[in-house]
Amino acid sequence: MIPMQNKKNFLICLAGLPASGKSNFAQKLKTELNNAFQNQQVKIVDPDVIRSSIIQGGEFDYTKEQLIREKNLLEIRNLLKKGFIVVSDDLNYYSSMRHDLRAVANDLNLPFFIVYISTPLKACIQWNEKRGKPIPNEVIYKINRKFDYFEKYDWDTPDLIIDLSTSNNIDKILTKFLDKIKKELNRKKASKRRKEASKIETSQSYHEKLDIISRRIITELLKNPHNRKYKNKIIKQRGIFIRNNLNPELSDSKIEERFIKFLKKKLDIEIG
Repeated sequence: MIPMQNKKNFLICLAGLPASGKSNFAQKLKTELNNAFQNQQVKIVDPDVIRSSIIQGGEFDYTKEQLIREKNLLEIRNLLKKGFIVVSDDLNYYSSMRHDLRAVANDLNLPFFIVYISTPLKACIQWNEKRGKPIPNEVIYKINRKFDYFEKYDWDTPDLIIDLSTSNNIDKILTKFLDKIKKELNRKKASKRRKEASKIETSQSYHEKLDIISRRIITELLKNPHNRKYKNKIIKQRGIFIRNNLNPELSDSKIEERFIKFLKKKLDIEIG
């Protein structure tokens, strides 16, 4: 895989049932991201690790879940702010959970991607039993019944859907996914350049308008012999006015009105 030059990090949200293979996939994804993106570090945030730090043994306690969720989001935010590429290795089975992650990325103006591990319920139960049922089967059934399957909102559309029970060529799938990420990063970069260019163009155009209008008013003022002795002061005040009125939303008439009012206040001159 050809390394990608990347100067901006992003957030990847994994979503899927328990025992669907998310954690193994997260490690594989991390390896591919490290290989594909130069000068970027990847961090996997697993709420089970946070849960173990709060609850002895890491057992599920409903009363502690809100605290765990808050700490999970805070850790993701802090890592993103430090420049890491972050993978959220969580069930994220409610759209509200995915929305919370998206809100963090949006707040930091970073790209957000969703990967749906679509391994079916039957395979998850079989894999869970092979592992000695570390997760009670009834928990997997319950989460399957509650899972929000991406139909509600346009933003909640997976960028990658992968069934780990049938996918034989994960490397090829990941290559396509990373190419999609690269295109999105380039699109955002190009969009940012266009916005910056537009701001510069608007600023230059507005400066030209300020210059033309204020110069025209000064020319009219200096036609009056009484005002000619104030020429240097008028020119100086014009420069001050231009520096302090950098508001591109001002109309021509508003600029003219403000400049005349400004000169009347600053100088003892006759203005028609």
